[in-house]
Amino acid sequence: MANQIQALLDIWHTDRNSRQWVLGTIYQTSGPCYRKAGAMMLFDDLGKYYGLLSGGCLEADIQRHAQQVLSTGKSKTLCYDGSDEDDFAFKLGIGCGGTVFILLQPVLPENDYLKLEQLRNRLRDGHPCGYLQKIPDNGETETAITDARQSGLNGRARLLETADGNWLETPLCPAPHILIVGAGVDARPMAQLCHSQGWQVSLCDPRTANARQAYFPQCRLYPCHPEALPSQLALPQLDAAIVMSHNLELDAAALRVLCGLPLKYLGLLGPVSRRDRVLALAGIELEALNRALAVPLRAPIGLNLGGELPESIALATCAELHAVLHHADGKSMTRPSSNMEVITC
Repeated sequence: MANQIQALLDIWHTDRNSRQWVLGTIYQTSGPCYRKAGAMMLFDDLGKYYGLLSGGCLEADIQRHAQQVLSTGKSKTLCYDGSDEDDFAFKLGIGCGGTVFILLQPVLPENDYLKLEQLRNRLRDGHPCGYLQKIPDNGETETAITDARQSGLNGRARLLETADGNWLETPLCPAPHILIVGAGVDARPMAQLCHSQGWQVSLCDPRTANARQAYFPQCRLYPCHPEALPSQLALPQLDAAIVMSHNLELDAAALRVLCGLPLKYLGLLGPVSRRDRVLALAGIELEALNRALAVPLRAPIGLNLGGELPESIALATCAELHAVLHHADGKSMTRPSSNMEVITC
């Protein structure tokens, strides 16, 4: 979770006045690289760093340069070439073979703290935006924030060539907000995995024996019936919902409340036969529900990973949800070949 931009900004915000900080950002890559343009991390004057710009291979060396930026108060750029035998990255034996260009900027009152405070507030308020960082020629530090609707961003960072130099424009979105209906034992690993992705997790369950903060320390709890959610939670701001109360009536009520929301994902725990019973209780037809959601109801939920324990179900569901949120197909990265052997136990 500490690699997500909102988590990084929260870490900085807590100690913004008691420490000195440097923001590191990848502004360009060539060839295969672990992180892409727009990836960010933070360095402090205690020698600590938060986030990743590589697979953990370059961070110690980047930290050394970050300390120089703190001492000079000027921005600088770095280049690590994994294909150059004389380059530091090649000597580490990383093996990626790509080239990564990194911008280091001091976070100072004189440069309005790189507008990180405004950026944090926008994301916490649920507003996507574009973050502009100037690639320095002489150590200057300039940043700006744009309205995502006006910038024409398509989800990827890009370099802009302007009359006053090159700028990196990075689209930033609030952390996805996930609602889990049901706080049984199997909801605990589900909530934990969702939180580990940096997602905001809310949980609804009227059964006080289940919905306890001690069981879900990183969640916002709503110990109410699903029908009461509209008065307590801004449902249109939800990105996804997982219905898993193990109670037919509660699940049916949750589907009635969630039907018609602009969700990117709606999942219902249980087999097809149970799904049909829940829909019948809710008074909703499957085709009508799918048309109202504009996305198909996931029931059963999760990718077919072969597990049946709560941890396995949580892994399969979070993997499916992650793929949906990132517009991926959820298939293996390795293409099967004709001579691949399938081993079963």
